[in-house]
Amino acid sequence: MTAKKTPAGTARGQCLCGAVVIEIDTPAFWAFHDHGKASRKAHGAAYATYIGVWKSKMRIAKGARSIGRYKDEAAKTTRSFCAKCGSPVLYERARDKRMINVPRALFDGRTGREPRYHLAITEMQDWAYAGQTLAPLKGYPGVVWDRGKSKKHPIPDDIGPDDIL
Repeated sequence: MTAKKTPAGTARGQCLCGAVVIEIDTPAFWAFHDHGKASRKAHGAAYATYIGVWKSKMRIAKGARSIGRYKDEAAKTTRSFCAKCGSPVLYERARDKRMINVPRALFDGRTGREPRYHLAITEMQDWAYAGQTLAPLKGYPGVVWDRGKSKKHPIPDDIGPDDIL
């Protein structure tokens, strides 16, 4: 099967299972990190990174029927997700009728915008990584850690790499 080519000026993203494919015309209008509680909960992460695009420049290229929606009446937002794998795929706000936000992580390639804005920064969690210096963890390839101020090794000898990851 030959993969469909994406036209120049278009970025193509997909959910984890590939059931939903989204295309946007590039460059995206903006990109931002959202530290708000709702985005943290929806993504299961310290913050969510989105690209904002005009609705007229975004298409569901595959899987429109695989999209589930959660409407938050109080916040006047709608979050869409892949009903098969649960990946967040769209975030809409009632006050922005012509704009839609798409999780940046759906796209492997460039979208024409790098995240330069932080929303709800006052809600950033104290456990979120904030650029601390990290060092390789000896004996655990690909794992880095924040050494902190303690000189003691925080991991007991009887714990292996599979116990951490």
